[in-house]
Amino acid sequence: MIRSRSAPRARASRRTVATTALALVALFAASAPSAQSRATEKDPRAGVPYGKRADVRAFAAEIAADGKLDRREVERTLAQARFRRDVVDLMQRPYVDPPKWFEYAPPLVSAERVAAGLDWWRANEEALERAQERWGVPPSIIVAIVGIETYYGRYTGRHRVIDALATLAFDYPRRAPFFRGELKEYLLMAHEQGFAPLAPTGSFAGAMGLPQFMPGSYRRYAVDFDGDARVDLWRSNADVIGSVAHYLARHDWQPGGPLLVSALIDDAQRERMLRRLDGGLSERRPLPAWEADGVTPALVAESVDEPVALLMLEEGADDSSYWIAYPNYYVITRYNRSRLYATAVVRLAEAIESAR
Repeated sequence: MIRSRSAPRARASRRTVATTALALVALFAASAPSAQSRATEKDPRAGVPYGKRADVRAFAAEIAADGKLDRREVERTLAQARFRRDVVDLMQRPYVDPPKWFEYAPPLVSAERVAAGLDWWRANEEALERAQERWGVPPSIIVAIVGIETYYGRYTGRHRVIDALATLAFDYPRRAPFFRGELKEYLLMAHEQGFAPLAPTGSFAGAMGLPQFMPGSYRRYAVDFDGDARVDLWRSNADVIGSVAHYLARHDWQPGGPLLVSALIDDAQRERMLRRLDGGLSERRPLPAWEADGVTPALVAESVDEPVALLMLEEGADDSSYWIAYPNYYVITRYNRSRLYATAVVRLAEAIESAR
């Protein structure tokens, strides 16, 4: 059961509240055709095979030194990777004003997505029940995450994963260390799982399958939940369900714990408390500390030992609501750090559960 409780909305502060737009860009990039390459033949990098570059050869030697991959095999694989100008363009999109909750939410909590979630739940009920029994994660949360990530597999990405990761590892200096690590994880994953690394497709950042796991998360958290001795997050819904549940459990999901409870803020403390919001979400503090500062749950909720945060949601141009965000809400932000994403997961889960 989803544990989120509501109370009357409170009037928002007039100060501008900023949040990150990266989560929205990444989310909707999976929901539309990939960007067209911008005249890649004019980019000098497009004509240079990765296998002949000194930095790529050094990378192959580095990961072969661990003893798990053969250097020549890595070089042969990367020689078939291609620079993608559109991947760099997507990563370098200009910063724009971030969306507000009332702008972000409608397509993600639409009647159509709720109906699709119900269908996916019914089709995978046995695996969802097993996952809840094993890891304590409600089926509605798992279903909501898959629905928001890829609309139940409709949009898993059209970029070859090897191209996206190689491009970002070797031709996107700002995040090169991170993506070189993910490229290594991907090559190890292909070796362990026994698939050809040139075949899989995913997002422009290299996220894969229905739950959009990056290679490092795939290797650490993906599980074989259908018993076929392999982990397939593209074609096995059971593996998808088990992997999402395992990911949340490993990030300290608390079975039966609350997610969001409407907050009351004392008028005398309101301005000071709202200054704690950074992009609509505060730091986490013990609940008694919030209560001492005039922020209390509007409804009785279970006491928790872990810290909680104050969340602001823009319900309209001049109207906001405030919420106590409990530890399980924080766990969802470990899947995607955006408060908008995490809240959309909660609201979609509630809507699907209510429709059953």
